[in-house]
Amino acid sequence: MTMTVAEKTSVLTNAKPRGGMFRAPGGGSYAVTFVLVCSLFLLWGLCNTLLDDLNKHFQNSLHVTKAQSGLVQGIWYLAYFVMAFPAGWVAKRTGYRGGILAGLGIVIVGSLLFIPAGRVDAPQSVHFAIFLTVLFVLATGLVFLETIANPYTTVLGPTETSVSRINLAQSCNGVGSIIGPFIGATFILSQTAAVNTSNASLYLPYLVIAGVVAVMMIIFAFAPIPELNAPEEAKNPRTPAEHVRPLGHERHYVWGVVSQFFYCAAQTGIFSIFINYVRDDRHMPPLPLWLTKQLPDTMKYLEGGSWHITEYAAGVMLSGAFIFFTVGRFSGSAILRYFSPHRTLGFYALINVVLMVLLFLNLGWLSVASLVLSFFFMSIMYPTHFALAIRGLGGRTKFGAAGMVTAILGSGLGPISMGWIADHYGMADGFLLPLACFSFIACYGFAWSSLFARDMEPESDRAPGRTH
Repeated sequence: MTMTVAEKTSVLTNAKPRGGMFRAPGGGSYAVTFVLVCSLFLLWGLCNTLLDDLNKHFQNSLHVTKAQSGLVQGIWYLAYFVMAFPAGWVAKRTGYRGGILAGLGIVIVGSLLFIPAGRVDAPQSVHFAIFLTVLFVLATGLVFLETIANPYTTVLGPTETSVSRINLAQSCNGVGSIIGPFIGATFILSQTAAVNTSNASLYLPYLVIAGVVAVMMIIFAFAPIPELNAPEEAKNPRTPAEHVRPLGHERHYVWGVVSQFFYCAAQTGIFSIFINYVRDDRHMPPLPLWLTKQLPDTMKYLEGGSWHITEYAAGVMLSGAFIFFTVGRFSGSAILRYFSPHRTLGFYALINVVLMVLLFLNLGWLSVASLVLSFFFMSIMYPTHFALAIRGLGGRTKFGAAGMVTAILGSGLGPISMGWIADHYGMADGFLLPLACFSFIACYGFAWSSLFARDMEPESDRAPGRTH
């Protein structure tokens, strides 16, 4: 009996895992390779969240506004937009191993550039531009790694567990995200009421990163990194012209890129404004006496008869929020093995819409709790978008993945936009931006299955006027 396209799609989108998540077609296992690739996710999670400490630090040391400090994320994710397709081209030419080694090498160069950058004697605006240039170089290396590693996880095992696999790998990104703000708070942010205005020690965490990445390069040079291709899931074409459909005709992919753009804008905007929000007395209530007694002196100070948190404590709070993010990733990996990924994405997005409303209303501790809780419900969104959008692209997966990485440009615009709103209207108003973004994501999540079903049909089967 021949299944219809809708029936095939139902099987593809709701299939339960059979066998191991890392089972190779011949009966072997890709588990070792998967673990190694997970180390790349941890690396860029750590580097990405160090930006949130730099964002706040440059406001103090170089006297930039919140909107201007958003350029820290802006230039970082501009590199993702500019370098994603070159990274995809390198991956296609050199394979997964070559692309990974190229990315790790660039990360080392970018990390070491922090040493001379911190010692430059120049006007503050020039000094800020130098740091932004160094961040662009470092981000370029991570672009290579992310363009390769995300789609690679989807082929290291059965197709029906690809979403769970990429979420599990992204859980390691979450672990790095916990470590990053804590390292930044320790080496960069102040542990007293006075803020840190020195850039002298900024190179220290990046020097450690360069050393660790050098070891990773040696491991990846000799580790098993098989070349694998994603399967085609569409019906067989009826004519040669239909053999390879342009990516622009794959609506589940195109709208996936758009939805990922909005997610990145919301996520990074929230991450970047977190420390500013919890350090602002208009939004962060004074600490209760019972909590004050539990905190070390490096995390609190007394002013005007009330206890407040230091910048260091704000950085530690950000690490704590990323614990929620990481728990969401790990739990999401399990949840997505048994529930439809697209519906789960839509449901999580709706919850974050509600949380953004609570933040906009500025309800004291309830709003602070909503800010932290939003990290949990953002956790699965990036990898789930990625897996859903590149599903069924077959040989076009590497370039499709590059297109998905360009959506990270939203991460550059989100912090700048929220910073501008915070400078002119207030930080609570800034959360209207992620509210709108999560609303769009919810729509994409709930509509994905119908988009995917349509895309799996040869174009000659589509109704007139509905081919693009």
